[in-house]
Amino acid sequence: MSISKPNSLLSTEALSHNKSRCFKPEKLTAPRDFSLPVFVTRSLEASKETGGKVSLDDDSRPLIVEIGAGKGMHACLYAKKNPEHDLIAIERTQNKFTAFNSLVQSVSNEVVNLDNILAVHADAIPYCVYALPAQSVDVFYLLYPNPEPKNPNQQWLNMPFFEFLLSRLKPRGRVILASNIEEYIDNAYQQAVETWCLATERRQVPIDSKRTHFEIKYLARGETCWELEMIKPEGYVTRFDEWNSEALQSV
Repeated sequence: MSISKPNSLLSTEALSHNKSRCFKPEKLTAPRDFSLPVFVTRSLEASKETGGKVSLDDDSRPLIVEIGAGKGMHACLYAKKNPEHDLIAIERTQNKFTAFNSLVQSVSNEVVNLDNILAVHADAIPYCVYALPAQSVDVFYLLYPNPEPKNPNQQWLNMPFFEFLLSRLKPRGRVILASNIEEYIDNAYQQAVETWCLATERRQVPIDSKRTHFEIKYLARGETCWELEMIKPEGYVTRFDEWNSEALQSV
């Protein structure tokens, strides 16, 4: 059963990671004009009809979430290539989101109907808190995020929010992080292994990869791009494994 507050009573020994600071999802307000993603409500309603928990089951369509989708290049390519997957792609900045939304419409009108993609204009942290059920996401993509050199506490794997992100992943779900800044990847790898206790593979991005505009630009000028693939183990325990927002509980 869902609860309104994270299970902060869990001892650190009971958790599967070593992050002591606790994220507080109950303190966040919903994004402006928020509504639950149709992919989520559809799966939750189907699950409830069959007597399941308020979560997405393993037989549902894979749910992919991209945070920081930019102008939507990777999201549209992914949705076109994987029509059996549902993709929620989140972008905060207005100008990039406008370009992203236009690209989705253009591709849908001229190439193929991208009815498996939801372009979201919102801050990713409150959106994920309100929109995503526990253990519902198959893959999170974090492609070329702001490296926050002057504020490393805002790097994804340094934030307490990353625990909440992991709680939204299904067992064996993955987080894909890419960057052209080796120092950023070095720190993220260390955090993934030592703090978050995730099975993590580090690799170079192939020089012919063309997932995002940033990736194309970096590789074209001869820079090395790096990628981490982090996998959530079976039985991984966080403070938020039974936590769902009121919006999700009301479905």
